[in-house]
Parts: sequence; structure tokens; C-alpha cells
Amino acid sequence: MTTATAKPTAKLNATEQMVDMAWGRMQLLKKGTGEPLFVYHHDVGNPGWLPFYEALAQKHTVYVPSHPGYPKSTLPEWARTVRDLATLHLWLINELGLQSVSAVGLGFGGWIAAEMATMDHRLFKKLVLVNSMGIQPKEGEILDQFLVSTTEYAKLCFHQPKGFEQQYGEPDIDQLEFWELCREMTTRVAWKPYMFNQSMPHLVAGVRTPTLLVAAKYDKVVPMDCAKRYLGGLPNARLEVLDGAGHFAEMEKPNELAKLVNDFLAKK
Repeated sequence: MTTATAKPTAKLNATEQMVDMAWGRMQLLKKGTGEPLFVYHHDVGNPGWLPFYEALAQKHTVYVPSHPGYPKSTLPEWARTVRDLATLHLWLINELGLQSVSAVGLGFGGWIAAEMATMDHRLFKKLVLVNSMGIQPKEGEILDQFLVSTTEYAKLCFHQPKGFEQQYGEPDIDQLEFWELCREMTTRVAWKPYMFNQSMPHLVAGVRTPTLLVAAKYDKVVPMDCAKRYLGGLPNARLEVLDGAGHFAEMEKPNELAKLVNDFLAKK
């Protein structure tokens, strides 16, 4: 049985819910009208309501859940794989009473969305994977965030330094602690092998959901080959290359990315 408390938050410019389920609690941001669209955030945690989400909410009811084990959502002590997190995200959708949704996965969140689709691809009307992890590149490597500080990793996720400065400014102690908590959970579920599932190239072949793959031209974290491998495996996918952005494309090019997503979702 699901119980949820909801409150409007001016800072977030969205409604924040804490959704209680049998296994634990998940934070959920929500805004907009129209068909349901879930957005799954990066491994650095849910940053709050972004202009990118706002642009999507003009045409959809946008849900942005915080991953299990990341700040404001319950830590499932037993979870050891990204597939475990994907299962709990499917649970959330079921608890909310939704039966047909679309999804946008950002980086690490793209991996979660891809895992969800391999388990229940009929749930998704359409799928968008942006700079998605989860599949091992044959050319290049996914940047190992554990070799650098949390701040340096966040900076590397932007194409231009001004992008980091506009989003985070000078990170305070609360922001640094937030990132460290996210890193701890990422270590639990995605360290070995680092940021990919060896089964993914085989499992996505069964996902017939129309899928848009977006790869940022200047992504320093996820090689372009990851998107190409998803493209080669998914039966009904196409690839768009987004110029002028790095791994955090939704922060550097929110309007351009939102247009790609909205146009794709609107197409019959």
C-alpha cells in the first residue's frame, strides 16, 4: 500500500512527494500536465528541479524520482546491482498506478532506464537514453570517477567550465557531502564491472520500444561508442549527436535537449 505526502516547494518549482512502499521510501519530484514522463538522474544525485525538467513539463507530467540509496530516498542495504535499483523503480511506477509511461535516462539514469526496459519493455511507450552508461564501449572507456575527487568528477561532466560554475558555483560542505553519499551508493552497485552490465548488449535486443539515443559531442565521461552499441542492439532506435555539451547535457543545453525529447515523444 502506498502512502505519499506532497508539498509544493518554491525552490524546486515542483511538488515534492515522499512515497512510502513496503521496502522503503523514495523522494519524487513532480510537475506538469499530460502523459507521464519519468526522468532518471545521474550518479551525482537528484539536483532538484532543472530548467530541462521545466521544459518537459510544458507538455508532460514529469516525474523525477531519487534513486534508492541516494539522498532523500531509503538505502536498500541488500541492493548490489543497478538491476536491483531498476526493479525498485518499476515498483514505484506500479505503486503510483501508472501503466504506460515514457522515460528519459541521463547517464547513470540511462543505464537504470535500459535495465527497466529489458525487464518490462511493454511498460514504456518511448525511451530516451542520454549519454547512457550500462554498456561496455569497444572504443574508449567510461571515465572512472573513483580516480578523482567528487568535485573534479562533476567538473569533467561539463563541456565548458562556466557550466559547472552556473550550476554549482563554489560547492559548500552540504553539496560535497551530498556527492559523497551518491558516490558511496554508486560504489555499491556499479563498481565491478565499472558502469556496465555484460548482459546488456544481449538483453536490449528484446526491447522493441521506440528509443532515441542522444550522445553529447563533448562528453568526457561516456564514449560515443556506448551510444553506438546501444544503437546496434536496440531494434527500434535512432541516434542524435548534441553539439556544445558534455555529459551533463541537460544542464548545458536544456532547451536543445528538451526539443529533441519533446519532438521524439510527440511523433506518432
